[in-house]
Amino acid sequence: MSDSSKTRQGPVGIDELLEQVRAAYERVGPEEAATAAAEGALLVDIRYAELRERDGLIPGALVVERNELEWRLDPQGSHRAPQATSHDLRVVVICNEGYASSLAVASLHQLGLHRATDLTGGFQAWRAAGLPVSL
Repeated sequence: MSDSSKTRQGPVGIDELLEQVRAAYERVGPEEAATAAAEGALLVDIRYAELRERDGLIPGALVVERNELEWRLDPQGSHRAPQATSHDLRVVVICNEGYASSLAVASLHQLGLHRATDLTGGFQAWRAAGLPVSL
């Protein structure tokens, strides 16, 4: 069977999609994310307001609702955040548990933000690792 005949046609389940997306980049753990931030990476918290209010914030992280992410991080966009200065910017996307962030990273890669990654386990892993959280 040729490689082209192995290509899957039709719908892909979310678990398979996540596997495909995550194969395109290296994810980081909480300590790696903290180190990256200390070295100038931009931590981006995409959790919705209720979760941020309930669990707190990562000090220094840029809060961007998921539905605004691409507009705020596109360095060429008219609605970009001041921190979105370059396609070479190191970005670590953080959701609650590390699922939505993977899909967000795939979208950022399509915009040319080739150094974007996400936090394995999300905010919950950050907090469990004892890293700083402000309430």
